[in-house]
Amino acid sequence: MLEKVVCETEVEIKNAEGLHMRPAMQFVDISNRYDSKIIVTNGKTSVDGKSIMQMSMLAATCGTKLKIKAEGPDAEAAINALQELVENEHFGESLP
Repeated sequence: MLEKVVCETEVEIKNAEGLHMRPAMQFVDISNRYDSKIIVTNGKTSVDGKSIMQMSMLAATCGTKLKIKAEGPDAEAAINALQELVENEHFGESLP
């Protein structure tokens, strides 16, 4: 039987615009590259990290802390990729 790997991390949204649609879509795109189940929590609400509709429900503004949890065979790789995305202050967006 395969062992279920579970990894967690906490990140802070540093993008001045928060987790609006473009960065939320980037998050979902990366999440969907992995087989692991990805759950994102803002302290009150837990959502599927692979669903753009659910991710938008987090209403994560600048300074919001999110807990990302991945369960599955590639959980560690998924967490590392998502943490790298969020910790890139502007989600790769160019600022004026």
